[in-house]
Amino acid sequence: MYQLEETSYFYILLIIPIMIIGFLFLKTWKKNIQKKYISENLLQFLSPNISNFKPRIKLLFLILFILFSTIALVNPKIGTELKTVKREGVDIVFALDVSKSMLAEDIAPNRLEKAKRIVSEIINTLNNDRVGVIAYAATALPILPITDDYSTAKTFLQSLNTDMLSSQGTAIVQSINLAQKFYDDEDQTNRVLFILSDGEDHEVERQNLLELAERSGITIITIGLGSVKGAPIPIKENNIVKSYKKDENGDVVVTKLNTQLLNTIANSSRGIYIEGVNTELVVEEISKRLKEMDKKEFESKQFVAYKDQFQWFISFAILFLSLELLVFEKKTYWVKKLNLFNEKN
Repeated sequence: MYQLEETSYFYILLIIPIMIIGFLFLKTWKKNIQKKYISENLLQFLSPNISNFKPRIKLLFLILFILFSTIALVNPKIGTELKTVKREGVDIVFALDVSKSMLAEDIAPNRLEKAKRIVSEIINTLNNDRVGVIAYAATALPILPITDDYSTAKTFLQSLNTDMLSSQGTAIVQSINLAQKFYDDEDQTNRVLFILSDGEDHEVERQNLLELAERSGITIITIGLGSVKGAPIPIKENNIVKSYKKDENGDVVVTKLNTQLLNTIANSSRGIYIEGVNTELVVEEISKRLKEMDKKEFESKQFVAYKDQFQWFISFAILFLSLELLVFEKKTYWVKKLNLFNEKN
């Protein structure tokens, strides 16, 4: 892994082609002037020590000086080593209801989009906590296991929709059972499950929800989405409402927020129920609640901070600048004797 800190300095490299063009132009101009006023034999007689090759070497050293100086200004950084970092935080699982009832628009823009927005804002306030995501309708589906990669969590979060599970319903019980498998340690006291739903679940009435919540050992915080008055479930084509979902008798289905069920779930697990109308108030209340919880120490692997590498390039730049200054355009005596560059006629 590498990182370039100031890439704008790469524009300095535009000097190099300008230098090469200027060098070639000057060399051609000198040659034409010399041919016009003096013969080649006479020039060699008058200036026997002038080298035809060294100006090119000096230009090469100067180009290398600019190249390495520019790279030093860009400040490349390298950091591929992994080390284990101990962190303290809370393990959080978000269980989002993706049943068709979450398409109701009694809370803008609709219940599901509101749930996703709330979760995203909660993640933005987290620091060392780990998060996981579950989607559920008639069944519960693991979307993202426990991770400290918040950007990935938000990416998976935005992909949730009401078409991802073919069967419809609201299996809150299954989501609680699935959440228990997300946590590393069954004995830890800082396990939190957020259930974001309208609470419409007929299956849960037939089960001992109180016993389930207590046995899980998870603090469950429920966030209610929708209104008690209820709203129809729109059926859209190209974002245009064509009709509303109807029951077997042809009557429009009105889905309502079940606050009693969500309150029961929260109270049975030492959690709280929050109405999801105002996103800011929801996030503020949850942040306060998480700060009061015990933090668990866990390990995670992270990249070590990138290390600056500019000093190497500065060293090479100084080397080539020194060579450019030390090389003269006159022929060197011992090099002249060796005739390495075939400068003798």
